[in-house]
Amino acid sequence: MEGTFTEWEPFIELYFELGLKYKDIKSVLSSKHNFHISERHLKRILRARGYSRHKAYFDLADMVDFIRNQLQNSGQLHGYRWMYVKCRKHRLRVRKDDVSLVLKELDPRGVSLRQARRLRRRNYFSKGPNFIWHLDSYDKLKPYGICVNGCIDGFSRKIIWLNAYTTNSDPKLFGGYYMESVQRLGGCPRVVRGDLRNREWLCQRLSAFSPYLEGASTANQRIEYWWGFLRRQCVQFWLALLGNLRENGLFDGGLLDKSLLQFCCLGLIQESLECTPHQAFKKPQRPQWLSQCDVMYSLPELYRTRDFLSPVEDEHVKLCKSECVFRLSVPCDPDVYELCNVIMAESHLSLPNDPYQAVNLYMSLREAIRAVL
Repeated sequence: MEGTFTEWEPFIELYFELGLKYKDIKSVLSSKHNFHISERHLKRILRARGYSRHKAYFDLADMVDFIRNQLQNSGQLHGYRWMYVKCRKHRLRVRKDDVSLVLKELDPRGVSLRQARRLRRRNYFSKGPNFIWHLDSYDKLKPYGICVNGCIDGFSRKIIWLNAYTTNSDPKLFGGYYMESVQRLGGCPRVVRGDLRNREWLCQRLSAFSPYLEGASTANQRIEYWWGFLRRQCVQFWLALLGNLRENGLFDGGLLDKSLLQFCCLGLIQESLECTPHQAFKKPQRPQWLSQCDVMYSLPELYRTRDFLSPVEDEHVKLCKSECVFRLSVPCDPDVYELCNVIMAESHLSLPNDPYQAVNLYMSLREAIRAVL
């Protein structure tokens, strides 16, 4: 059994880190990998290799350093539950109570400003993964030239795509996001749910793959619920940072300023979106560890359902992609992009690694360009 276990050890470690219960690990190993093991033996093997639910916590100093770094960016918006999930996502085995205490010490003002709120939740039902996708645009950063578009699986709440770009007005761009995901996943959902924006083009093109269910944006509750979390845990930081530029007269909303912000910040905002954990959607009876959404999406049999992904033909994909628009590698106006690269080369400037460096680069480029206009 020892030699056999070595072959499946990476899978057992993965499922353990994902927070699956012992009986669920045993079930997945049996159904997915045809590897049969008793729950008692599984516990004994994991214990022999130092795996435990309640022991072997990381050193407190490592957690403090991680949280301190998170507080320098949009992590300053997180409560202790969200910060705990982020620690676990980065493979830091910590206690939730310790995270709460560290946050109180490092960010007392932020803790005092956050208040618990109780919501009356509406009932929602989806048959399984890829049965329905909810897509929508998020325009809170649009005044600064940054447009966000996202799509979420209705059952697992896994993010299908979450992209920041320079526009949200072209329905062909939505089609490009959709076709990229269809090609990446190897199929399409049974239903796509969106709002009334650009409905004619989307209905005509997406009907070849999935029925398009339209309605008011406020009733598209799965993605709207996600936007609320995204605002509190990520976007609010950028709104405050960019809002300071406007208040100080360093942003006038013109083409130049928007293009400069896109050049300096678009990549960092995309990274922030990708790093925002999916564990915002959690229920008490489900694992609170890493990648809960991925577990529900990839292992639907644990929730007594199946994957509803519908296969598509390559010819249909190619035909539809020919009518779509895709994001360009240039993050802003091409002329501004070339000018920024010239100024950076002459001034020995480098691309930013954090939001504050991005703001400094924006102000330097803005001053240099306005001086020659």
